[in-house]
Amino acid sequence: MTASPPTTRRVLLLAHTGRAEARSVARSFIAGLTADGLVVRLLAAEAKDLGVDHEEFGESLELNESEADLGRDCELAVVIGGDGSILRAAEMTHGAGTPVLGVNLGHVGFLAEAEPEEVDSTIAAIVAGRYTVEDRLTLDVRVSLDGELITSTFAVNEASVEKSARERMIEVLVEIDGRPLSRWACDGVVCATPTGSTAYNFSAGGPVVWPQVEAICLVPISAHALFARPMVTGPDSLIAIEVIDRPDGAAVLWCDGRRTVDLPLGAHVEVRRGSDPVRLARLHEAPFTDRLVAKFGLPVDGWRGEGERRLRGAAASEGGEST
Repeated sequence: MTASPPTTRRVLLLAHTGRAEARSVARSFIAGLTADGLVVRLLAAEAKDLGVDHEEFGESLELNESEADLGRDCELAVVIGGDGSILRAAEMTHGAGTPVLGVNLGHVGFLAEAEPEEVDSTIAAIVAGRYTVEDRLTLDVRVSLDGELITSTFAVNEASVEKSARERMIEVLVEIDGRPLSRWACDGVVCATPTGSTAYNFSAGGPVVWPQVEAICLVPISAHALFARPMVTGPDSLIAIEVIDRPDGAAVLWCDGRRTVDLPLGAHVEVRRGSDPVRLARLHEAPFTDRLVAKFGLPVDGWRGEGERRLRGAAASEGGEST
């Protein structure tokens, strides 16, 4: 019996090539992964920025001229940059099911899993397959006018309907699951995933939602109304936002701060659970609480942990019995 040829392992690598540190880290990943027999796929334009080519890496380097099907047949997408770079990678690989692993070169890096100083250990983990994959809820977004579809897109973090002119507000009517909820004159409305709850949603006053909770956050921005509190709906709720009554208040739809659609008066925006989740590769099993503390620099001085509290309690009991 003839043995089957080994399956080629491919890793897509995307980098913020405008930064010198990102270029250096990217070259280290390319050298390390190809040395261990993996094929690295790059966008041709980024390969040029990085100064890498087939002459140096041979068939271990694949160059794509187009972003189309970029994640196809790749077991992982390694992204070197901040959260914006990771969102860009999620956009490029959307629908391909390629897990995304972020190496943080940004300020907060909530979506990232590794730091630049962990290049060698991260390469080793990828080669050995020592990572897990989390599926995170996304949003599908449809915009229509008079029943005719204008556009459809998706969001990993949030979809927001906002005023496009600084000096004017917009007026919107929001409905949940086919029933009217409220009408607001406001600066906008944010619909966020749990993954995006620490991004725009958080800045707008919305709640932080643990990633394993499936839900959609709804946050009015600077609404002139008595009832305009942040809300959390079920993961299968259909949220509809209609731009009404303010012809002087032009609106715009933003998805993840990357894709934008102008909204005319009467535009109807529907937000629901996405058909394709975003898949995030994880190297560590650290609790989300620890990530919050580390990324936001939260004060936890004085915490001693459950084990030490038990010891203190036992010592207090013994002291009480001896008196």
